[in-house]
Formats: sequence, C-alpha cells, structure tokens
Amino acid sequence: MNNNIPVPQVETDVLAAMSRPGYAWLTGFGLAGLLFVGALALWAYQIQHGMGVAGIMHPVGWGVYIANFVFWVGIAHSGTLISAVLYIFRARFRTSFNRSAEAMTIFALMVAGLFPLIHLGRVWRFYYLFPYPNQRQLWVNFRSPLVWDVFAVSTYFMVSLVFFYVGLMPDLAIVARHRGGWAGRLYRVLSLGWSGSLREWRHYDRLYMFLAAFATPLVASVHSIVSWDFAVSIIPGWHTTIFAPYFVAGAIFSGTAMVLTLVIPMRRVLHLEHLISIDHIESIAKILLLTSLIVGFSYIVEHGMAFYGNNLFEMEQFRFRAMGHYSLLFWIMITCNAILPLLLFVQRLRRNLIFLFVLGLLVNVGMWLERFVIVVCSLARDFDPYNWGNYSPSLVEIGITVGSFGLFFAAFLVFVKTLPVLSITELKER
Repeated sequence: MNNNIPVPQVETDVLAAMSRPGYAWLTGFGLAGLLFVGALALWAYQIQHGMGVAGIMHPVGWGVYIANFVFWVGIAHSGTLISAVLYIFRARFRTSFNRSAEAMTIFALMVAGLFPLIHLGRVWRFYYLFPYPNQRQLWVNFRSPLVWDVFAVSTYFMVSLVFFYVGLMPDLAIVARHRGGWAGRLYRVLSLGWSGSLREWRHYDRLYMFLAAFATPLVASVHSIVSWDFAVSIIPGWHTTIFAPYFVAGAIFSGTAMVLTLVIPMRRVLHLEHLISIDHIESIAKILLLTSLIVGFSYIVEHGMAFYGNNLFEMEQFRFRAMGHYSLLFWIMITCNAILPLLLFVQRLRRNLIFLFVLGLLVNVGMWLERFVIVVCSLARDFDPYNWGNYSPSLVEIGITVGSFGLFFAAFLVFVKTLPVLSITELKER
C-alpha cells in the first residue's frame, strides 16, 4: 500500500471521521439546515400566493428554477462518471475521491428533482408527468422533452444509488465490526451480512464492474436528454446540435469543481492528508483543466456557428448575450469557465490547495451563470422584437436557490458522519 500506512491504521483513520460531531460540524449543519428551512418557507409562500411572487414573466417563462435544475443535474453527473470511468481505467487516485463523488451525485440529484416541482407551481399535480393507468384516459406526451427528463433523471438516480450502495457494502461490514449496540446491528443489516468470503468478492467485483460500465454511457445520455429540453425547440440560441456534447462536458466540468470544493476542506477537517495526497488532488485538477478546454472550445464553436451560418436571429441572440442586458453575467461566465482554469497549466497552482478551492467555487459560479444565460437570454430575445423583455429573479427565487445549496451541504455533512468518506477496502488494495 502507498504511503507505507499499515492496513489497520486505514480503518482507524477513516472511521475516526465518523466520530461524534464537533462544534464546526454542528455550526455548518445548523447554517445549512437553516438555509433549507428558509427555502421551504419561501416555497410554501409561493404555493399559497401563486407563481406571481416569482420573477417569471412573459416572454421568459423559464427562469432561475430551470437554471437550477440543469445546474444540479450537471453537478450530479461528474460524481458517478469520476468513480465509474476511473474504476474502469484502474486509476489509483480514484480511491481518494470516489466515495465523496458518488455521495455528491445522490444529493445533487435529490436537489435537482425539487426544481421541476417548484417550477410547476401546482405541485400537487406532479403525478401528471408519470404514465399510469387511470379512469380519465390521460396519458403523458412522450414527445415532450420534459417527460424524457422524468425517465432519464429517475433512471440515473436509481443506477447511481445502486452503484453507491454496492461500493459501500464491504465498508459497512467493517463499520459494524467496530461499532457496538444498535448502531452495529444496523450497519450489519445494511451490509447484507457481508463476510468477505472469496465467493462474495468474486460476485462483488463482477457486479461493480458491470455497474461502472453501465453508468458511464448513462451519464452522457442523461445530460444529453436534459440538453434536448432546449435543442429540440426553434428558439435562437437553443436550436443547435452541439448542445448534447456541450452540456455533458459542462456537467463533468462543474461536477469536478464541486468535488474539489468538497474534498479539500474535508481533507483538512477530518485529518485525511495522508490518504488524500497532493498528487491525488493534482490529478483531479488536470481533469478540471481538460474539461475547461472542452467547454471553452464549445463556447467558440457555438458563437462561430451562429455567425458563420449568417442567420440573423442567431447572430442577434449571441450579440445580445455579449453586449445586451445580461452581458456582465456572460463575461463573468467566460472568465470563470474558460480563462481562469487556464492557470492550471502551471504545476505550482495545480498543487496549491487554496487556489484550487477558490477556483472550484468560481467555476461553479460560472457554470450556474452559464445555465442562467442559456435559459434566460434566448427567451428574452426570440424572433419578434415586440415580444422581447428582460427577466430578473425575485427574492423568493433567490432564497429558494440559496436554500438548495443548504440542502445539498446539509446532506453531505450527514454523510460524512454516518458513512465512511473513503473506501476502506480499496485503500487497502492501493
């Protein structure tokens, strides 16, 4: 094993992270929980008073809520992809990030699933999106991309949850061995009686490889379907074939940045520096650099296609993005997503934890702004100048957006104290 760390110490160090919460954890969880409760209160206020309390207006029928949905789905995609693809290619540094990345996927999908319901307004009608036998002879419109989203996101959530749980089983048995009382019995039940026999490991390896191979193309397909929410329309700025690979690359980019944002402070607070080394973090930074180059190239291609095609409406749309009402957000997006990550070509910065943490935050700011610009700009300037208008999010929308981050971080903090944040069994193999 690397770093000359004894195998028993690996168990001790990883399980130490699951010890009784301290003041820092309680403070963070309390703040995150408070933000989430505030978001629930604002959502209840919106349900009571109607969608008029949101800033959504004609012609911008989609606003912050749909931008949040696309953002959180993108965050979720990188988690399973990092774990699955790196497992297939046997990348050793994967063991430092896979558990956190997989948990991040589950929590981000949970948050993403809320926003179509919030945007729906009459949330009690959500079951209309599902095909089910009924006496009213109602059926969903399978030609609608919104229905595609229901199937794509729910399928991805189930596969990611199974992938996460299967990888946990050996570690849950280890936790059960170290814990007594009702907690030990609970972990034993969750591990499904794992004993670590040769037969169990043989089946485990086959199943885990199958799930990794199955999840890898699923990631690309799901975010491609999310991109078709826009691409199958005829709205300028949306009707383009580049959206599927463009959205997938952006999802990996934003998710990788979120992994750095979560793992760097977790590594310090939980004293896991010897298990998550600077070399491992540098490897993730290289993935961030690669995906940034792809996203930057997509920006160039997207604008080039608009002007090369000599389509008046497309040209006006991209001119509006760069010079119109939302131009400041557009240039912040370009700076955070395509310019600042170029600094990662400098090796010293790839190994600077403070720089990487700040860059991860800025990248996620830029990627959220990208979703906002895509959603809002095209709707604000379509074909008819008489139909143009500008949208600004209301305090209700902003509060619910901030609360979604509270839910995500609160769930991650609970994960840190209830499940092993690193794969003990894979660390032993490393």
